[in-house]
Amino acid sequence: MRRDVFQAIADPTRRAIIVLIALQAMTPNAIAGHFDTTRQAISKHLRILTECELITQEQQGREIYYQLEVKKMKEIDKWLEQFRKIWESRFNQLDEVLLTIKKNKK
Repeated sequence: MRRDVFQAIADPTRRAIIVLIALQAMTPNAIAGHFDTTRQAISKHLRILTECELITQEQQGREIYYQLEVKKMKEIDKWLEQFRKIWESRFNQLDEVLLTIKKNKK
């Protein structure tokens, strides 16, 4: 079953994993050490994130390191940009209303 990135980031544990490995590549055991859950559960989250291409894995000796795939995160940011513009517009309108109210009180 093919998942999309929005299904992947819908889960709070997967979002937390993304935050962790955004700072540095980590092994599955190092990642699991930050959560109060089983290593198998973390492996499932890592598999989903890998399937969605949000993270990649790199073999270094006997260890596998997971790292963030920045290009895929930029796709999410691009999608969110449309909402960011709407929110900014609404905040600007609210600023104007508040200024009008403030001027009328004087």
